[in-house]
Amino acid sequence: MRREGGGTPPYPPTLRPVVFQPATSRGLGRGIEQLVAAIRPTLGPRPRLVAVASALGGKPPELLDSGGVIARRLTDLPDRDADMGAMLLRNLLWRLHEEAGDGTATAAVLFGAVYRGGLRYLAGGGNAMRLRRGLERGLGLVLDELAGLATPVGGRAGLARVAEACGADRELAALLGEIFDIIGEWGQLEVRSGHGRGLEREYVEGMHWDGGLLSPGFLTDPARREARVESAAVLLSDLAVSDPRDLVPALELARGAGARALVVVARELAEGAVALLLVNRRAGEFDTLGVKTPVMDADARAALEDLATLTGGRPLLRAAGDTTRGLRAEDLGRVRRAWANADFFGVVGGKGDPRALRRRIAGLRAAFAAADSPAREGLRRRIGLLLGGSAILRVGGASQPALDARKATAERVAAALRGALREGVLPGGGAALLACRGRLLDAPAWGDDPDERAARAILAEALAAPIRTLAANAGHDLAALLPRIERAGPGWGLDVTSGQVADMARAGIVDAAAAQRAAVRGAVAGAALALTIDVLVHHRQPEEVFTP
Repeated sequence: MRREGGGTPPYPPTLRPVVFQPATSRGLGRGIEQLVAAIRPTLGPRPRLVAVASALGGKPPELLDSGGVIARRLTDLPDRDADMGAMLLRNLLWRLHEEAGDGTATAAVLFGAVYRGGLRYLAGGGNAMRLRRGLERGLGLVLDELAGLATPVGGRAGLARVAEACGADRELAALLGEIFDIIGEWGQLEVRSGHGRGLEREYVEGMHWDGGLLSPGFLTDPARREARVESAAVLLSDLAVSDPRDLVPALELARGAGARALVVVARELAEGAVALLLVNRRAGEFDTLGVKTPVMDADARAALEDLATLTGGRPLLRAAGDTTRGLRAEDLGRVRRAWANADFFGVVGGKGDPRALRRRIAGLRAAFAAADSPAREGLRRRIGLLLGGSAILRVGGASQPALDARKATAERVAAALRGALREGVLPGGGAALLACRGRLLDAPAWGDDPDERAARAILAEALAAPIRTLAANAGHDLAALLPRIERAGPGWGLDVTSGQVADMARAGIVDAAAAQRAAVRGAVAGAALALTIDVLVHHRQPEEVFTP
């Protein structure tokens, strides 16, 4: 910013480059409340919608009921202090959306309640760091209680109920329940655009990777645009084969081993190399197939090593200086069947060592459990590919925006179903969180520290915020019903569709435990951290240059 003359520049309040308390908390709170208020109406089975203006002129607004997507669309609040608060919460919600697929609205409501309660206490002279420690200790108790309340879920109907509770329409929920009942927690699901208005599913035998045919000349079924070979040897590599002679050892070894086909996995095949493979075809006796090296999260080596474990081969890697010279029969993998089309390469019946396969899957599962959210999806896909079980869900819609929204819902709910299969389900409708209040308030005293006692009271009050919001969104007054719910015991709540107090699990109203635990963990830890922010530092923005 520019100033004329000496002295302190007269920054307007919204342009101060450094902001101190109490303006820091007030500014962060304004942004947090704006984002929470935008997401709050979407919580529950009867949500109201949020309209987001299109960035392209003349386009209709997006109508959203996903907390994660709404947070993603909200950027650049004109009040820079408030924008920091909103972006702090926005980042948390989007990570939760990608990791768990559900729970973003619950997390937003919880975050807002904890932050508001904490600010009120700090305004009276409380200590922020001790309050944060108390909230984090209380969070541990709540997570333990949620783990104890979780019950396993299984079967098509149970999974469909979870899917519907996560926001899927009944038809989509039923189909996702069927799919995950078949492919399980780790199975691979491809969500694609359909050609009509309805839903279709297809189950794929074996395992398949991104990486299709290297030449249309390998097609064995032109009508389906697909190639299939049986009883095949597999040369695994990320090499670019320019000299056809480099493939001769593999052809000779495959024939010598009694294979009926050779599959060459390579980064590139020159025209001469393709021609050599095609000329070696013998109808009914020996076939050939060339496919692109699959890539897993930009890492071809990981995909090749997984394929090697599955098929029993050894990958030839550019980085290691490998070539086909000196190739041995044991370097080739074996499969009962292989197939490829323009986009994918799949194998059925890999002949690798079953014990080595089990060890690799166990290692990937351990890495998955220890990984942060950005790496977990890639590890999950690798585990699913090695275990087998794949499905394709084709989603239709009356319009392109409707189709895109339904696809996004399917992907979000699929993530929640995987979590439900992994960690079970909880009584829904905010009942599980309400049940945790008793454990929190009845826990042994944490000492005489008033800040920690305040943290327990703030957290207990915040745990009732989701059920209050659910009731309000559905048009019910919870004040008269809450004493009845608390007297009924853990797991009871308000069935907002009927307005009756009910045993939520028996009524089929459940939430994915993984999503709820992730929502609580992110919201409470994030709000506790936000309460310790004392100073905001802004960067200068060119459009804000002014002369008094």
